Amino acid sequence: MKTVQGPTDHVVVVGAGLSGLSAALHLLGAGRQVTVVERDALPGGRAGRFEMGGYHVDSGPTVLTMPDIADEAFAAVGDRLADRVELMELHPAYRAQFADGSRLDVHTGAEAMEEEIRRFAGDREAAGYRRLRRWLTDLYAAQMRRFIDSNFDSPLQLLHPDLLRLTRLGAFNRLDPQIGRFLTDERLRRVFSFQALYAGVAPERALAAYAVIAYMDTVAGVYFPRGGMHALPRAMAESAAGAGAEFRWNTEVTRLERHGGRITAVHTADGDRIPCDAVVLTPDLPVVHRLLGRAPRRPVALRHSPSAVVLHAGTDRTWPQLAHHTISFGAAWKGTFRELTRQGDLMSDPSLLITRPTTHDPSLAPEGKHLHYILAPCPNTDIGPGVREWHDLAPRYRDSLLTVLDKRGLDKIASSIEQECLVTPADWSAQGHAAGTPFSAAHTFAQTGPFRPRNTVRGIDNAVIAGCGTTPGVGVPTVLISGKLAAARITGRGGRPGRARTSAPLATAVSGEGAS
Repeated sequence: MKTVQGPTDHVVVVGAGLSGLSAALHLLGAGRQVTVVERDALPGGRAGRFEMGGYHVDSGPTVLTMPDIADEAFAAVGDRLADRVELMELHPAYRAQFADGSRLDVHTGAEAMEEEIRRFAGDREAAGYRRLRRWLTDLYAAQMRRFIDSNFDSPLQLLHPDLLRLTRLGAFNRLDPQIGRFLTDERLRRVFSFQALYAGVAPERALAAYAVIAYMDTVAGVYFPRGGMHALPRAMAESAAGAGAEFRWNTEVTRLERHGGRITAVHTADGDRIPCDAVVLTPDLPVVHRLLGRAPRRPVALRHSPSAVVLHAGTDRTWPQLAHHTISFGAAWKGTFRELTRQGDLMSDPSLLITRPTTHDPSLAPEGKHLHYILAPCPNTDIGPGVREWHDLAPRYRDSLLTVLDKRGLDKIASSIEQECLVTPADWSAQGHAAGTPFSAAHTFAQTGPFRPRNTVRGIDNAVIAGCGTTPGVGVPTVLISGKLAAARITGRGGRPGRARTSAPLATAVSGEGAS
C-alpha cells in the first residue's frame, strides 16, 4: 500500500462529514495531531441537521446499516458507539407497497422474512429467499475484505483468489437476472434490486456485485439513532474532540499552500494559515480539484449518479400504513430507470422512499406532530433539467408528488403540511455537488474499485482524499470506510477488515429495541 512519506505528525482534515470524522478518529488513534476544518457550524456534511419550525430535520441519509463500521472508528480512540449513540433496530427494516395494493414488510431476521415472503408469494418464493440470503451473505464475505475495505494502488491487486470466488458467485453478471435465479415474483425482485439505484445504475445493467447493498439493507440490519441520523456525526465529533482533535467551525478552506510536492499549510477564508504535515480532503470532487488546482486526467469523463428531490414535511397527522421506512413502488419499473439514467426525464410513474423518523423518536417534532421525508429519484443536471430549470420546475413537481401520494393512500397529505422544505438538484449543485447529485460518481464498472477516482493525488506526496467520490464509494458504511482508508494512507495502518456481523457490545446495546 502506498503511504505518505515524511513527517505526518499534524494532519488537517478538510470537512467534518462522516468520512472526515472517520479519518480524524483513525488518525487520532494512531497518535496524530488532528485539526478538522468545517465550513458549516455543525458536523455531518451531507448528514447534517436543520430546524424547521420546531421540527428537527436530518438533511441527508435516513438509513443506517453496518453500525459496526462506525463502532470501529470510535474504537480507534478507545471509545464505543454504544456509549455515545442509542441505536434502535428497525422491525421491519422497510415496508414495500406496490401498485397492485399488495404490501410486504422487509425483515432482516431470516425466519421472520421467510414467513413474510411465504404469506406474500408462497412456499416456492420463500425457499428461493433462503437461497438468496445465503448467496448475499457469501457475496458480502467475498467482497468486504479484499474489494471494499481495501486501498488500491493498481488494478493488478484484483488478481486474488477472492476474485475467482466472486466470479463463481456470479458477481460479474447482471444484477436483475442474478436475483431472478432465486425469485420469480417481480415484486420481490424489486425489493432486492432497487438498491442498485444507490450506486447510480439500473438493476438490469448493474453488476450483481452490487447486491452487497441489498445484503446491508435486508440481512445485516437497519438501525435508527435516537435523535436522528445526525446523532452519529455529532457523537463522532464529540469523541474526536475528547481524543484531542481541534475543530474549526464556520471556516471555509480557500487554498492549499504547496512547497514542491507537499502541502505545507491550509488557508481559510478568514485569513488563517494552518501549517500541516499532511491533509485529508473530503469535499465533493470538484471542490477538491479546485483546491488542488487541477483534476486528474481520465480517458472518459466521470459519469454521475441520478439525483433526488427531497420534500421534508412537518405534518399535523400521519398515516398508519407507513412504517419508519416505506417504499412506494409505482407500476413502472424498467422504464423508470431509463428515464432516470438515460433519457433525463422525471419519473412518469415514480417509486418513492418515505421515511417517518418520528415513528421511533417523537421528540423530532412538536408534540402531536409528525415528520416525513419524501425522496423521489430524479435525473442529475448533466442529462436532466438544469439548475435554472429547477427553479421553475420545483413547485410544480412538489405538487405532483403530493398528488401521487394522495392517490396511493396518504389522503389529504398536502393540507396536512404545516412546515416544509423542498430540496432539488439546484440545491445540491449550490452545495458544490457535481451534476446536482448528492450521490457522486456512479458505480459503473469503469468507476468501481481500482478504477474509481483514487484516494491518492498524483504529484502531491502528502494529500489524500476521502468521501463518496473516491474508494470505496457511496453510502454511509462505505463513506466511513473511505475515511479509514484515507487515514491508513497516512499512518500505514491497514486496520482490521470490516466484519459481517455486529460486534457483541453493539449487539447488546441494540437488542430488543425499535419495534414499529
